Amino acid sequence: MKPLVRAGGVVRGLAAGKTRGRAVVAAVVELSEVVVIGAGQAGLSSAYFLRRFGFEPVVLDAGAGAGGAWRERSPSLTMDKVHGVFDLPGLARRPDGDGRRPAAEAVPGYYAEYERESGLRVVRPVRVTAVRDAAGEGRLVVETDAGEWAARAVVNATGTWTRPYWPYYPGAADFTGRQLHYAGYRGPAEFAGRRVVVVGGGASAMHVLSELAGVAAAMVWVTRRPPVLAEEEFDEEARREAVAMVEARVRAGLPPQSVVSVTGLRYSTVVREAMEKGALNRLPMFDRIVADGVLWNSPPAAGRPGSAAPGSGAPGTGVSRDGGRYVAADTILWATGFRAALDHLAPLRLREPGGGIRVDGTQVIKEPRLQLVGYGPSASTIGANRAGRTAARNVRAYLTAQPARPAA
Repeated sequence: MKPLVRAGGVVRGLAAGKTRGRAVVAAVVELSEVVVIGAGQAGLSSAYFLRRFGFEPVVLDAGAGAGGAWRERSPSLTMDKVHGVFDLPGLARRPDGDGRRPAAEAVPGYYAEYERESGLRVVRPVRVTAVRDAAGEGRLVVETDAGEWAARAVVNATGTWTRPYWPYYPGAADFTGRQLHYAGYRGPAEFAGRRVVVVGGGASAMHVLSELAGVAAAMVWVTRRPPVLAEEEFDEEARREAVAMVEARVRAGLPPQSVVSVTGLRYSTVVREAMEKGALNRLPMFDRIVADGVLWNSPPAAGRPGSAAPGSGAPGTGVSRDGGRYVAADTILWATGFRAALDHLAPLRLREPGGGIRVDGTQVIKEPRLQLVGYGPSASTIGANRAGRTAARNVRAYLTAQPARPAA
């Protein structure tokens, strides 16, 4: 990145790769004290507290409208099925007596009201492609498909929804049926009469299992580990303990675990519905995928809690020619979670040898100008508001200690 040059109230930078033929084209760069990337719960919370501390952050969001990842949820995920929608700071969500309203409508409506009432400047749709160091300028340049912003501090709140995790299993390319991730799930109707294998042990899998039971011709549920269902209420103390466990990993520079992987599952509406429909007969993870189903190298062990006995799991099971356990399927639905969407931060070289980004609270250790919210412990609704407040405080402390440099 070449030096930034003052030009008529904005800043112009000569950014690498912005060429037309042999002539370098100056790219317009807008100056901002703070840029927030992402307008989900963590991003809006961060922007709110930044305004409370006297900043006017620019919020860049890839969505066509308010709501973050909630906009993309299945229409069948209604408000009475969600874990819970935490209020954003400064504006409580108005009670909605219609529990059958799709979360993809209700939550974005609340977020849109919040943006209006809070006076936040949200620019959308803007896709961030890279964040780079403006060498010698003390700023980070946020490159997007709609221009560039040069900020003294950046709060990254890009979440996980755009990076669905697809684990690799041998034979996946040979499967002749349909494979989809939970991110593309739009309700049970399209699975009527299908033979479905549902992979995953979290809340997303529970949602799918509760809806496909009685709709699909046959359904088998597989997980790597037996599910853990907790009877006790998930209170504030339990939430904080879960956040602390995930936080310890990211502080060590390890890839974060999801909060749900630490807490286990509670007896939510969708879990109880799946149980009532007899859908929670779990099988251990298969060993490979074949053209018309999935296969275990040897019959799965029986007798563990939450597991189905060999030969009695679900319609469509049988014994393959090589003696392993076989399940015929024409659909595999991967409810296998998400990973942090951080590819645009690659130019900053933040990854540790352990594969993660080392973070203390929300502060990236290698880059003091950058805060990560919606990462690790704040990747769920449990910790997002607290993380937004922490990020704003960190930004205030850093910018107070680092006086702005005059532009050339």
